[in-house]
Amino acid sequence: AVLYCLETRNIVKWYRKLYIGENAKKDKYKVFGHIRKNRFCADTFLITLASNTCNILDIYSANMLLQPHFKNKNVNEEIYVVGLAKGRDEALNLVRDIIDEVYNATGGFDIREYLGFGNK
Repeated sequence: AVLYCLETRNIVKWYRKLYIGENAKKDKYKVFGHIRKNRFCADTFLITLASNTCNILDIYSANMLLQPHFKNKNVNEEIYVVGLAKGRDEALNLVRDIIDEVYNATGGFDIREYLGFGNK
């Protein structure tokens, strides 16, 4: 399997070979701890698989997970995190790097397939 779950309710699934920006690497264990414990994460962004077919990837503030919606045990959606960045600029650069890698390897933009997620 390409995923492992970090959240207790299985809402957030993390890509095993997570793309991590240079600034995020410095504090990655602290950031993971804050996300797992539902604590505020300053200037931290998650790069996720697109939530709809019109996008390639999505960028969210890690604090989005603090919203009451995600604490609801009946939430059926899953968020597949493929990248972690400190700062919006680093998040945008990381998205560019992921897209470049996929395009150079496949000649296309099917990130889900390239990362092993299939058509989920």
